[in-house]
Amino acid sequence: MNEFVFFINNVLISGVVIGSIYALGAVGITLIFSILRFAHFAHADLMTLGAFFAFFLTALFPAIGPALGLPTAFVMLPLAMGLTALTAVYLDKAFYKPLRAQGVKPIVLVMASLGVTLMLQGLIRMFMGTSSRNLYIDDRKGIHRIDVPFELANRPIVITDPQILLILFLVVAVIALHLFLTRSKLGKAMRAMSDNPDLARVSGINTQKVVTVTWIIAGSLAAAAGTLLSLDVSLKPDLSFMLLLPIFAAAIVGGVGHPYGALAGGFVIGFAETLSVFNWAVLLRPFRDQLWFDLPANLAFVPTEYKITVPFFILLAILVWRPTGLFKGKVL
Repeated sequence: MNEFVFFINNVLISGVVIGSIYALGAVGITLIFSILRFAHFAHADLMTLGAFFAFFLTALFPAIGPALGLPTAFVMLPLAMGLTALTAVYLDKAFYKPLRAQGVKPIVLVMASLGVTLMLQGLIRMFMGTSSRNLYIDDRKGIHRIDVPFELANRPIVITDPQILLILFLVVAVIALHLFLTRSKLGKAMRAMSDNPDLARVSGINTQKVVTVTWIIAGSLAAAAGTLLSLDVSLKPDLSFMLLLPIFAAAIVGGVGHPYGALAGGFVIGFAETLSVFNWAVLLRPFRDQLWFDLPANLAFVPTEYKITVPFFILLAILVWRPTGLFKGKVL
């Protein structure tokens, strides 16, 4: 049972947590692609920027969280989401909107997003340096140990406060996004513009308003993902480098342009990473006498330091096997 608890802690819980982060990032990417028709490579930097906004707000008001019984960075998350959404809107107005007005091809917008990526990374490093930051200032990360009701298990299931908050936030965000896209007038306008921008414009839909709302949603979710991830581990200026490939892989695996597919793709990539680096020798240890081979000390498919390659291989496999993704892309 101890081995099974180890599997729960290192695969199930870790897979859900990592998958939730990737899903939040991938939803923003797929919304931007479905409305604006280009791959926004600066999205992972918006996740990092949102986390730094939360860090600044936490440093300014460190005592608010302990008074409410929550991490201060989580209490400040709505403000960080708002600041990141505002940044995303003005990045669009400053860099992408003028290019769209000139009728450039999508590849030009992609190259512009790479420029925005370098700009944001440079600004973050210039003002914050290259060292890691801790989002806990006047509070501590809560760690919960849940005893397993079996006599053979003396290891607890471990889950942290940021992980619980992340899962709850994802559930609320998914429900809210679903209701917004299916019930609200503006959500239906986004779906119409995703399907046919020219027809939506002729039908009287305010396409600029749809674009602005798209950036607000994408920026807000990016800030939430970056902050909740940094709460559980640490805030690093190069956070975007580790997130860019997995969130794009999640969006493509689920089906580019399909927000529900992005959610599924996030969990596929998240669990693929945790399963590939998990030491299966621990789980097989109770059966070593029945095995026909000597059980090695480490039986992971991929070393931990190379887990970033897992999304890349999954991405290639999906592009070859099913280019449209698990769900057919380019729809809302």
